[in-house]
Order: sequence, then structure tokens, then C-alpha cells
Amino acid sequence: MRYALLLAGLVACADPPPYEFDDAREPCPALGAVCDATPGAAPAVGAPTIVSPSTALPPGVTSQTSNNNLDIVWYRGRLFYAFRTGPSHFASRDVVMYVMSTADHVTWTHEATFDMNRDLREPRFLVAGDRLFFYFAVLGDYAGTFEPLEARVSELLAPGEWSASQVVFEPGFIPWRAKTFAGKPMVIGYVGGENIYETDGEPVRVSWWTTEGDDGRAVVPMVPGKPIVLEGGSSETDLVALPDGGLFAVSRNELGDDLGWGSKLCRAEAGDLGNWRCVGDPRKYDSPIVFEHGADIYMIARRQVTADGHYDLMLRNLPPAEQTTQYNVNYWITPKRCALWKLDPVALSAAHVLDLPSSGDTCFPGVVPLGAGRYLVYNYTSPLEGDLDRPWMKAQFEPTQIHYLTLTIP
Repeated sequence: MRYALLLAGLVACADPPPYEFDDAREPCPALGAVCDATPGAAPAVGAPTIVSPSTALPPGVTSQTSNNNLDIVWYRGRLFYAFRTGPSHFASRDVVMYVMSTADHVTWTHEATFDMNRDLREPRFLVAGDRLFFYFAVLGDYAGTFEPLEARVSELLAPGEWSASQVVFEPGFIPWRAKTFAGKPMVIGYVGGENIYETDGEPVRVSWWTTEGDDGRAVVPMVPGKPIVLEGGSSETDLVALPDGGLFAVSRNELGDDLGWGSKLCRAEAGDLGNWRCVGDPRKYDSPIVFEHGADIYMIARRQVTADGHYDLMLRNLPPAEQTTQYNVNYWITPKRCALWKLDPVALSAAHVLDLPSSGDTCFPGVVPLGAGRYLVYNYTSPLEGDLDRPWMKAQFEPTQIHYLTLTIP
């Protein structure tokens, strides 16, 4: 019955927007001041510029109190930016997902609006060949639950013209990252997200997909015959290809399993990409985005501001369900940052490098490489004034904003 209420997203902009694609245009220096930074002796971040809410928003785009889940991609001479906005961090019928684009960070075009009287999350762009697809998750409307219903996809047909969204993947699928892996388009996501906060629920299953040809609607397992790559407590997962043909992945492990609670750092060898060898990490890397920088691998993900940053408090005298509850409660009341981490695919470890400008309810990053050691980073955060160590739970009911900045890595 509830699925009958899930109609295709409404596509705005009846008239074509005033731009043309420019396949020769590169993101740097097209996007202006983001390319002014020069890498120094250590990784560094520039000053943030707020996008949502701001006067830069084009007609037809209205920020509400909470601005959080987002994604960005560089496509045919333009930066495409999608974000979720609603009354708070939590589910609501008033949530709206917008897609915008710009060629210079000055003039923005409203591309599309998706409004389904449900919570919408996890916007994800995927470039497949010369086509651009946009995925997002549809959830319930009750603020007290995390209720994944389905994933949908829309395709950019022409400047400012997007196809009606349609269901893709299995029911309850949450698309987490969409990118190119070893030259192939991919989407990695999970099902069973409703069980993360149900301590006696079924395991969560992470699955890895590619497309048939360049059709983002036709998805098949990246590893033939083996769509599921992780099963247990893991959910949000990102990965990169290694030079030897293998892969390195980071997966949030909030529900917990035989590797503990927090996160998993995983590796698979060339020729056996469906067999992931993982170790547990007691820190919980929420919203991980993993990217290569030369021979190095970095990640941007949430950091818990405590003495050791551990989500897993090692309370092994308690039953697993009670541990999950205890760890969640502790996590909700502690401050957060969005941080840059350096990853070691041999030791399967992560080292904190620096914090991005961030506070309170924060960290859902998007990254576009600009070249010469520079990266465009979009992220959301509570305001960067006042109490920067406000508890995470409290901050989820307060205003949040989305900004962009330049990350430089020598």
C-alpha cells in the first residue's frame, strides 16, 4: 500500500536553462577561487563559502532549516550539486531534494526538484560513458525511525531536462557511493538499514554494482554472480582500486558483528574482488568518501571528539544488543567533526590528518579533484560560530548549512 504513494519525483524547470555544455572546459580554473590555493608542506583547507542557504540559490530552490545530504560531480564543463533540505536532520514529509549546476560558482541554474512527501536521502551522481545519472533513496516520513523504502534514478536528458525518476535496485536499497572503479561505473550500497537501530534485527548486506553498457538503470553485480560483498553490521561503504588490481574499502559498522563495532577496513586482491578481508576499527567513520592522491589513499569521514575517538567502548560483559544501544547513546551525546584521514591499504589502518571546518551535526562530503594537489570539497555542518562542541543529537534539530572549500595535499 505504501509503495503506491511513492510517485516519480517532480522535475522542475519547464524551459531549458541558459547554458550549453562545454566538453573542453576543466574544473580548474573554471570554478574560480577554489583553484587559487597552492599545496604546501602539509595537507590544508581553505576558508569555506556557504552555498545552502545563501543568496546564490537560483529561483525555485529554497533552503529549509536543515541542509545536509549532498553530492557533487563535474560533468561536461559544469559542476552539478544536489542536496537535501528539510525541517531537521530527521525524516519528514517536507523534505525536498534539489539539483543545481554552475560553471563558475557565481551563476547557478536550477536543474530539478524531487519532492515525494517522504524523506529523501543519499543523492548520488554517476557518470556512465557520456551520460549522467542521479540516484537517491526514498524513506519513510516518521522522524523516529530509519525506514528505507526504495532507490530511484533519473537521467539528465538535456540541459535542465531530467527524466522522471524510476525504481532501481531491490526494495530498501540505499545507494552510498557512485563513481568510476578501474574504468567502470559503479554503485555500492546496502539493504537492511532499518535493522541498524533494531538491535535484534537481521544483518545488513552491502552490495556492489556496475551498469550494463552505459545505462545506469540496468545494474548487474560488479563481481559476476556475487553482488553481496559484506554482511553483518556494515552499511556505508566506499572503496578505491589499488595499482595491483585489488581494492581497498572502508565500511561503517554501526550495528556491530564479529569484528566489533565502529568500522571495517577491507582489502580484496586482484582476480578475487568479491572476497574481502577485513579488520575492525573501534572508530566509526560515518559518511566515508575514499579517494586516491597519487600513490596515497585518503578519506573524509566523521570524527567523534573524545579522548580516543572510539565508538566501540569494549563493553564485552554486555550482550551484543545492549552494547549497540550503549554505544549509540554515547555517540549521540558527544561532539563531532568532519575530518581528513590517511589510509594504509597494507596495514589496513587509518590515521587522522586534520579537521575540516565543522561542528555539531556535520560530515556528508562530496569531492571533485581540481588537479595539482587541489580538491573541491562540499560538506555540511552546524554553524561555525558559538559552541563548536555542541552535542551531535542536539545539533540535529538545529540549523545546518552546506559550504565548499579547497583541500590541498602536497
